Amino acid sequence: MKALFRRIRHAPHASHAPHGPKAGEGEPGAGRRASGSIPRALLSPRSAAGQVFLLQVGIVVLLVVAAVTALILQAHRDSTREARRQSVTAAEAFANAPGMEQALKSPDPTAVLQPRAEEVRKRGGVDFVTVTDTRGIRYTNPIPERIGKKFIGNIEPALHGHVLVETLDTPSGRVVQAVVPVTGSDGSVIGVVSSGLKVRSVASMAANQLPIILGTGAVALVVSTAGTALVARRLRRQTHGLGPVEMARMYDHHDAVLHAVREGVLITGPDGRLVLANDEARRLLDLPADVEGRPIGSLGLDEGVERMLASDEPVTDEVRPAGDRLLAVNKRITAPHSGQPGSVATLRDTTELAAVSGRAEVARARLTLLYDAGVRIGTTLDVTRTAEELAEVAVPRFADVAAVDLLEAVQKGQEPTVEAWGRMRRTALCGGAETPALPPAGKLVTVAPGTAADRALESGRAVAETVPHDIVGPPPGEPGPGPDGDRGPDPDPDRVRAMPEHGLRSLVTVPLRARGATLGMVHFWRAGDAPAFEEDDLSLAEELAARAAVAVDNARRFTREHAMAVTLQRSLLPRGVPEQNALEAAWRYLPAEAGVGGDWFDVIPLPGSRVALVVGDVVGHGLHAAATMGRLRTAVHNLSALDLPPDELLAYLDDLVIRIDADERTDDEPGEGAGVTGATCLYAVYDAVTGACTMARAGHPAPVVVRPDGIVDSPRVPVSPPLGLNGVPFETAELRLAEGSKLVLYTDGLIEDRNRDIDTGLALLHGALCDVADRTPEETCQTVLDTMLPEHPLDDIALLVAGTRLLDPSQVARWDVPSDPQAVAGVRRECARRLREWGLEEAAFTLELILSELLTNAIRYGTEPIGVRLLHATTLTCEVSDAGSTSPRVRRAASTDEGGRGLFLVAHYAQRWGTRYTPDGKVIWAELTPYPDAAGGTADLTADDLLAQFDDDAP
Repeated sequence: MKALFRRIRHAPHASHAPHGPKAGEGEPGAGRRASGSIPRALLSPRSAAGQVFLLQVGIVVLLVVAAVTALILQAHRDSTREARRQSVTAAEAFANAPGMEQALKSPDPTAVLQPRAEEVRKRGGVDFVTVTDTRGIRYTNPIPERIGKKFIGNIEPALHGHVLVETLDTPSGRVVQAVVPVTGSDGSVIGVVSSGLKVRSVASMAANQLPIILGTGAVALVVSTAGTALVARRLRRQTHGLGPVEMARMYDHHDAVLHAVREGVLITGPDGRLVLANDEARRLLDLPADVEGRPIGSLGLDEGVERMLASDEPVTDEVRPAGDRLLAVNKRITAPHSGQPGSVATLRDTTELAAVSGRAEVARARLTLLYDAGVRIGTTLDVTRTAEELAEVAVPRFADVAAVDLLEAVQKGQEPTVEAWGRMRRTALCGGAETPALPPAGKLVTVAPGTAADRALESGRAVAETVPHDIVGPPPGEPGPGPDGDRGPDPDPDRVRAMPEHGLRSLVTVPLRARGATLGMVHFWRAGDAPAFEEDDLSLAEELAARAAVAVDNARRFTREHAMAVTLQRSLLPRGVPEQNALEAAWRYLPAEAGVGGDWFDVIPLPGSRVALVVGDVVGHGLHAAATMGRLRTAVHNLSALDLPPDELLAYLDDLVIRIDADERTDDEPGEGAGVTGATCLYAVYDAVTGACTMARAGHPAPVVVRPDGIVDSPRVPVSPPLGLNGVPFETAELRLAEGSKLVLYTDGLIEDRNRDIDTGLALLHGALCDVADRTPEETCQTVLDTMLPEHPLDDIALLVAGTRLLDPSQVARWDVPSDPQAVAGVRRECARRLREWGLEEAAFTLELILSELLTNAIRYGTEPIGVRLLHATTLTCEVSDAGSTSPRVRRAASTDEGGRGLFLVAHYAQRWGTRYTPDGKVIWAELTPYPDAAGGTADLTADDLLAQFDDDAP
């Protein structure tokens, strides 16, 4: 670049150039001279075309020489290798030929072997085949005169059984010969065979390929010559045949344009000196006349511009101050483009555009702020977090301090009212940690009359104040800190008046309004040297508040609906574990963050020291799922009162879900696309007498059992489809649980999450239950939740842990009763004796009455075998079983009836009674309190009086 401009400066000026005819004009034959100069340019080493041509010729010659040399060397190696192969092959073939041993041991080996050797030599393409004895005396040779003479070569390796290949230089050329031993039938060497071939006798490809290489080189030379000629012709066509004078004139025109443009141009060399500066650059930078050739550091430029010009880094549209001007600078390195090291910089005066650019930048920043507000505000459905997001978006890009005050009703999800405007709670404060004049987050604040906040609430528009005072203050007579930790409203209004002393100079207060209701207000402060809020800032503050108000109102509505759904669901869930002695139970229920779902659980005491454990999950979230869950839980309670097996209970529950789904489809408006009400359920019945646990599940996760020795296992309970899928039959499984085992039931929200699948969740659950064998169910629940609970639950979680117990054998009594009415009296006596052992003599009389009726009915109407069982637990249970399938029912007998009063009396004196069916028949049971009240009505009656009211069933 430096040499180029040096040529421009020293070239004749266009105005002093001779005014001769232009190239191609006025001179006949000028075009012919231009065309005829191409061959001369190719032959002249001073021209570029000649230099390129010579370079191409040299490259072609070097390539041809290299190819020929490589071909000759390769042919030599191939010839030697082929000679070795042929000589070894011929020698070994002759040495191993049939009859070789007999020929060597014959009286005249030469007569036998010479013809054979000559025939092998001619057919094998070798120069000689020589056979010698073990002393090296020739038997055969292509030259008969040499037969009987000493063999020239080394035969020692062959005498030891080895094959020797050697290369010999002879007067006739290089010979490759192979020496091979001839072994006899006993394995000893009896002779030597040598075969040789001259290297030059091997055919080579060099003679065939050499003309191709030379021809290719010639063609390449011709092509390069033609290409150089075409390039030279094209270059002259591109320059339009201009000579040095015309080119100088063209550069002068370029020089005139360079100095006439309204953009400064600076060219620097590799040594940091200024090579060229046009007139505009001199004007913009106030450069002296003799500036070219001087170092950049001696020009007196601004420090930033000087450092930028001296560096090697490219610059794109960078604005630099230069005196009272703002210059847009672009800089590029010239070496990759011109081959000369250096750089070129362009300068453009942007002082007039600075104001316009500043306003555009402010508008862009405001649009960016509004976009970020739309993205960042309302990411959660939490009122407090939404207020904090508004404050965080505004600070520090719009204000130095931002505070959000919301009505207390809004924070609780309630509807805002005008009467509550006077009292708000500071919900969020950002940037005000070092400003003690501002109430902190959580403090109650009030709106003083006449303040900016009061005017903003009345007008519904943003209000600005340059020096704020009396913005918020305490209500009259409000106390200070309370015993519950709430410090109450600020009792000192002077703190608010002192805000200017803490650097707060400008304020904008905007009400938060959504759907025609005021939810609160937001305050923006600017402090220190920040410019005061202007009219444009008010519209931006209102836009921010409007977007945030919608998000706050959505969060408020969600808070209200979530609280209602949680309240509804918790009212539908058990309040505690019912009294029973079959197991020790503990439970946990955690609603999802996005809303409550339809998870439920239950512990239902059953007669006979049994208890039913239920865990279910309704598909979906919200009030609908919670209401459906309540209906299903009520249905399970009612069905369990019938003492149905788990599979039958799930079948009835499946019918209920199908009916619910059908009703909802009928009630939905056309086109709404009602969904299917789906649910999963696991129902288990545990018997504390036998330790048996019978369970069935409909699409629900399998339970986990922690055995007393700490082994964690997932029993194989057949899985059936979820409830509501057209009455598919359900299967049951029966487990035997040792005393002290823990049965863990749960919903899928515990093991399945967005970041883990079911298998991973089950593995984590098993790991959490490894060390809970010695812990209580309550501690087990907490351990599982500490390990499994996700940070943000997306689904409800219901967890039920039951520790099993077994009744002591001394608390159970059994009797087999023959089908004979005479046996009833004996069973009554045995029962009375067992009650005395249990210390329940007071209940003996009532139990005998109930037992007599139940047992007499079983004998009269039932089928053998008949049995009686007494259970002494929290209640006294009497069970009479038989193989019949008919169930008795209570009826009220008329005064003239002779019978029909037995079950009525049973129902009257028993705490409760019922019938349950078993695979072997049925069981009629009755429960009594172990210590009946003396005023219960039986003390004034004798046994004969009561027995007389029965159906004369007792003997």
